[in-house]
Amino acid sequence: MVEFAPAGPELFRRGFAGDTFNTIWHIAQLMGPTADCGFVTRVGNDSHSDRFVAAMAADGLDTNNVSRDPDRQMGLYLIELDGAERRFHYWRQGSAAQRLADDTPALRNAICRGGLIHLSGITLSILSVDARSRLWAALREARQGGAIVSFDPNVRMRLWSSQEEARVVIDRMLGMTDIAMPSYDDERALWGDASPYDTAARIASYGVQEVIVKDGANPVHACLGGQFHTFSTPAANQVLDTTGAGDSFNGGYLAGRLLGLRNEPAVRLGQQLADEVIRTYGALAARERVVELRPKSEI
Repeated sequence: MVEFAPAGPELFRRGFAGDTFNTIWHIAQLMGPTADCGFVTRVGNDSHSDRFVAAMAADGLDTNNVSRDPDRQMGLYLIELDGAERRFHYWRQGSAAQRLADDTPALRNAICRGGLIHLSGITLSILSVDARSRLWAALREARQGGAIVSFDPNVRMRLWSSQEEARVVIDRMLGMTDIAMPSYDDERALWGDASPYDTAARIASYGVQEVIVKDGANPVHACLGGQFHTFSTPAANQVLDTTGAGDSFNGGYLAGRLLGLRNEPAVRLGQQLADEVIRTYGALAARERVVELRPKSEI
């Protein structure tokens, strides 16, 4: 989406963001030339879309699976801040991204070539019922071919027709997930979980091998291969804008695992990256700061 983030009193800076894009952007910067990182989406033929695709390519992302829609444009959102906490205003209805799963052969080709595929509850919420079915079929085929599926439920109730719809769709998605990275506040609101431990246990019951439960400044809870763990969260030194903190954590954790880190150092990398994001305005950390966090060797 096109992002307008605060840059001063009554001043906004245009950028590009969105939960899954934020995650893959950070993965790409952490992994550099060691991996081919791409983004599957649909944009328009307008100047904003041109700039977005060009920016992705400049930052090292494969844009071959970004399709163009002659009739639609990118969605847009604006961030308002109250201290470091944020309020979002969205204009996403009718966006080109809602058609990202309309071309079945292109979707299968894009997804089935991936070693790790990451998506979110927002991805699922903007798609039609038929488009979700096409996406799930491609994901099943990719997993059969050895791909790992990562999923952040990232529940945004305004995007779902009802709580029941959100539960049914997310429930089905968890059945084909290998790594889940939910936020506890979302899970408590949707499922009534009494604690992050309960969230980790519930999601692990689907057969998910790695469950990492984010909980803001509180400790991270995890269920890894059936074993429960808790990882403390370091205090943030500076908080300007919490937009994208969870997405960047996802990117750090997944990049760490892809680079061979064990679970705990991968969590630490995710926390370091989230700390960098909340020190700046908008959803992306400064690229040079992300590159500095690249692991030199397995920890």
